[in-house]
Amino acid sequence: MRKFRVWRGDSTGGQLNDYKVEVNEGEVVLDVIHRLQATQEPDLACRWNCKAGKCGSCSMEINGMPRLACMTRMSTFSDDETVTVTPLRTFPVIRDLVTDVSYNYEKSRELPSFAPPRGLAPGEYRMQQVDVDRSQEFRKCIECFLCQNTCHVVRDHEENKREFAGPRLFIRAAELDMHPLDSRGDRKEFAKVQQGLGYCNITKCCTEVCPEHIKITDNAIIPMKERVVDRRYDPLVVLGRKILRRDQLPADSIPQPSVHSPAVTVAEGVAPVNFSRGLPPPRATELDESGRMNLNEMLSDRSAAASPFGDEITFPVDPKSLNYYHPDKK
Repeated sequence: MRKFRVWRGDSTGGQLNDYKVEVNEGEVVLDVIHRLQATQEPDLACRWNCKAGKCGSCSMEINGMPRLACMTRMSTFSDDETVTVTPLRTFPVIRDLVTDVSYNYEKSRELPSFAPPRGLAPGEYRMQQVDVDRSQEFRKCIECFLCQNTCHVVRDHEENKREFAGPRLFIRAAELDMHPLDSRGDRKEFAKVQQGLGYCNITKCCTEVCPEHIKITDNAIIPMKERVVDRRYDPLVVLGRKILRRDQLPADSIPQPSVHSPAVTVAEGVAPVNFSRGLPPPRATELDESGRMNLNEMLSDRSAAASPFGDEITFPVDPKSLNYYHPDKK
């Protein structure tokens, strides 16, 4: 007999109950949960499906670690250790070990799907194998949402869920951005503005809990961050765009995200930051009297690196006037 501590309750509250359950050799935590249902708690709610680590249904926290119950062997715990099983902390509890993960599907619907190139019909797509291999890793995701649950951006800050898509959607965005046939040109901008890519500070906790061993941080999030930075702030990229007149395109030809969150309001007098400020339209490069482009003009800060403080504010900014809290907080 082994000691178990299982959370029982619903959205209104609950508690941890202690049990002693028989455990046989070779069993996993999900087996013990099923035996507990069969012998002591017939109304214990637990979501599961394949019991093979491929459906992602039995996600829960075991001794505080986000895991799949069907892939956590009882042999990893000592005989005198109490195994504590609780629901995923980041998501609202429906009942017992079942949580409401609809937040993830709502964020998934906001992400624009694959956009096939114009002029090619299905069956005419051609890709190099190296391009297939690069994104194939991300296709292994089973949507267990353990990475979403362990990410401290939403785990510890419920208010960030509106602005933050999470690691699972970041790998989807990276996969589409790496796709050689995807015709959308705003994937990087969408990741930054609409998915909250900047909230991630690379703790790699999502990579540690992934049951498919996807290198979420190294192969998806960091490359996406680098591309956003290169596109917006790299002086060489900005210089190249100015030389090639890329910054002089009509404003309506610049791709924009197809989904827009509502404007964020800031309490008056709290901070001089406009969080919903858009990029200024591109301006033509100014020439001197001899018709040459000034070097300082070429390297100047334009639409590729807009300041969130606005165009009229002077520096240094009074530290007492800054607001370091989330925009929704007063």
